[in-house]
Amino acid sequence: MPTEPPKPAGRRTRLTPEREGELYEAVLALLREVGYDALTMDAVAARTHSSKATLYRQWKGKPELVASALRHNKPVSLADIDTGTVRGDLKAMICDSDEERMEQDAALMRGLQRAIHDNPDLNRALRELLIEPEIAALEGMLRRAVDRGEIAADNPALDFVAHMMLGAFMARPLVDDRPADGEYLARYLDAVILPALGV
Repeated sequence: MPTEPPKPAGRRTRLTPEREGELYEAVLALLREVGYDALTMDAVAARTHSSKATLYRQWKGKPELVASALRHNKPVSLADIDTGTVRGDLKAMICDSDEERMEQDAALMRGLQRAIHDNPDLNRALRELLIEPEIAALEGMLRRAVDRGEIAADNPALDFVAHMMLGAFMARPLVDDRPADGEYLARYLDAVILPALGV
């Protein structure tokens, strides 16, 4: 018989960054093994030798835990990038991860697509914790480029940079049967995004 998850407490337990990282790695490993729907807080607690109460105190539930793990797994935070040029900033977005990691990440996201579509709580958590902060950071990066005079303020491509980047990640596996690795993304940036921005 299903039981209600414990209600989250008013304050969060403090975990060391190392312990948080271990939890996130375990969540991602379980996601790759069983998928989002079969992932349970019980399984995460067992894998990480944690109590469910601790997990619910730190994260409200499975959607927030998964979204936080995906955010933690990102190789670079856009909010930390400011090289002084739009080309430098966009190049810094491209991680130097090896092809194996890129393929693992792409497979993970492909596996989550259906769950994101079917689960409004996961969709909301991903938007709040991962997508919206990254879009805001990208918009800030592009505003700085406009302020420096590198991009015209009325350039219509400004509204589509996030879409173009995401398109590269999604299209390469479908078209070429290979992940969008750093070398491919650098060429894509020079051939598609920068020319569209007039750089």
